[in-house]
Amino acid sequence: MKILVATGASAGHIFPALSFLEELKAKSPDIETLLILPRSSRERRSLDALALCASNIKYISLSNIRLSLDLKNILTILRFFKGSLESIFILFNFQPDIVVGFGTLVSLPIIFFAWVFRIKTLLHEQNVIPGRANMLLAKIADRIAVSFLKTEDYLKVSKNKIVLTGNPLRQSLAPVPKAQALEFFQFSQNKFTILVMGGSLGSHSINNIFFKSLSLLSCRARLQVIHLAGLKDYELLRDDYKGLDIDVRLYDFLKEVQYAYVASDLIICRAGAMTISELINFEAPAIIIPYPFACAHQLANAKVLEEAGCAIIIEEKNLSVQVLQQNIELFLNNPDKLKNMHASYHCFPQNHAADLLVDAALSLGSS
Repeated sequence: MKILVATGASAGHIFPALSFLEELKAKSPDIETLLILPRSSRERRSLDALALCASNIKYISLSNIRLSLDLKNILTILRFFKGSLESIFILFNFQPDIVVGFGTLVSLPIIFFAWVFRIKTLLHEQNVIPGRANMLLAKIADRIAVSFLKTEDYLKVSKNKIVLTGNPLRQSLAPVPKAQALEFFQFSQNKFTILVMGGSLGSHSINNIFFKSLSLLSCRARLQVIHLAGLKDYELLRDDYKGLDIDVRLYDFLKEVQYAYVASDLIICRAGAMTISELINFEAPAIIIPYPFACAHQLANAKVLEEAGCAIIIEEKNLSVQVLQQNIELFLNNPDKLKNMHASYHCFPQNHAADLLVDAALSLGSS
C-alpha cells in the first residue's frame, strides 16, 4: 500500500502529519509513504528537518492567495496553477492508494485530483472551526477526521463521513515525572513555574506584555519562568531579562517541550490547535490569549477548554499589562483554583489520536 500525506508549512499542520506518519510506520512498516509540503516550508528549517526524518518528501509551488489584484497576488495565482500541475505529476508518479490531507492550500489540488482519479481521500481538521481548504474539500473527501466533536456543526456533510479522532501528538510528547522535568531546567521544586509561549514562531504582543507584567509583580522571588519567545524576540528579551532578578529559561524554540509542560504550574499561551491538544495531553491549567485574526479559529479552540473549566480566556482586545499581572497573582494566591482546573481535564478522553487516525486511513484501503 502507498499513502500520500499533504500538509502546510506551520507547526500546527506539520506536527499532526508527522505524528500520523510516525504511528503509521509503527503499525505498518511496509507501507510506502510520501509527504508533500509547500516550497515555502524550506525556510522553516527546524520543522523541515523533522519532516525529512519522517518520510520521503516533495515540495509543490503554493502560497496563500489574497483577495486583491496586485502583481504579487497574480504571481501567487499563477504559482497555484503550477502547484496544481505538480500535484498531478506527483499522483501519477507515486500512484497512492490513499491520500491524507491536513488542511491548508497544499491539500486543495492534491485532494481534488485524487478525487478526480478515484483515489480514496481522508481529511484531518485540527481546529474546532474548519479551515477554508477543508470546508471546500469536505464534500468530495471519503472521510473527515476531526479533533473536536463540535466541528461536526460546521461541516455540511453526512455525519457518516465524520470520525472523531482528536489531534495527533508526537510520541516524544509523553509526560515525564515532574521532578525530572524540573531537573531538566535546573529549577527549584518550591517555586511557582510559569510557561509562556506564543506558538512555534512566538508572539511579540504576549512576549512584551508578559515581561512588563512580570516587572510589576512584587512576588517575583516566588516565580521561575520558561519563556519560548520565538526567533524574532529572543535577543531582545535576553537583554531585558538580565536586568530582572528572576530565574528564567529563555528559548527561541524548545524541541523538548514536554519538560516545559510538566514542570509548569501555569501556562500562558495562544490557542492554536496543537497547543490546545498539548494542554489536554498534559492537563495543564492555562491563561489563553487567542490570536485575534484567522476567522476566530483560536477563540473557538480556547472556548473548548474554558467551558470545561480547564483554562481562562483573555481576548487580545482586553489584554493589558495590569490585566495579565492581576491574573498571574490570582493563580499564585489560589492553589486550589489550579487544582480544580487540572482536575477538570478528566472530562477529555486519553489521547490516542494518531492511532485512531491511522485506523481511519487504513480502513479506506480495505473499503
